[in-house]
Amino acid sequence: MRFDVDLDLRGEVCPYVFIKARLMLEDMAPGKVLRCITDYPPAAQNVPRNFEIIGEEVLLVQQRDESTWEIYVRRQG
Repeated sequence: MRFDVDLDLRGEVCPYVFIKARLMLEDMAPGKVLRCITDYPPAAQNVPRNFEIIGEEVLLVQQRDESTWEIYVRRQG
């Protein structure tokens, strides 16, 4: 999947994964896509849910390997 900004958050735990991803997304133009990489299992569920709650579009959550997930979020207007 195509993305505009890549944010590697491996080593971070919640709520910091979501906070850092949200701050990055807020600096992006509407329509741009952020890819977040995390190795914290609860973030694979919590981060997409929190983005949906605040009205951002979660495009994809996929597990890359045994301990890493990618979360793609499109910035809304």
